[in-house]
Amino acid sequence: MINIKDINYAPNISEISSYIENPIFDEFYQYMNDKYKAVCKIEYSKDVWARGWNVKFRKSGKSLCVIYPKKNYFTVLVVVGNKEKERVENLLPRLSEYIQEIYHNTREGNGQKWLMIDLNSKDNAYQDVLRLVDIRYALKGVNP
Repeated sequence: MINIKDINYAPNISEISSYIENPIFDEFYQYMNDKYKAVCKIEYSKDVWARGWNVKFRKSGKSLCVIYPKKNYFTVLVVVGNKEKERVENLLPRLSEYIQEIYHNTREGNGQKWLMIDLNSKDNAYQDVLRLVDIRYALKGVNP
């Protein structure tokens, strides 16, 4: 079993999946590859609040989301910037209470909200995260 915080050992995606031990990670990973043909990069974060290996999904040099592996679940970071804000806020009433609460409780800085969303099942929050990523993708000027 890997140590997700060990900077000296870079895990591969299979090892990260084994660490998380939740099949929705594999589904999310596959979705990002199939729908967006996203570039997946495993990087080490030295941030105090999220130290360890993470998985970044990018398309045409633009960030779509970042996954922070945990035991039995993972946290997805979706940034809502000025470009996405209006669409996200229009969609918000149709999103789960969980996502609405995260959005309203996340402070804005430099015109961005960094939404940290824990996923452990393929529920409404999971579907909502996919909708948020869709908005980022659509507004990044990325063509499929």
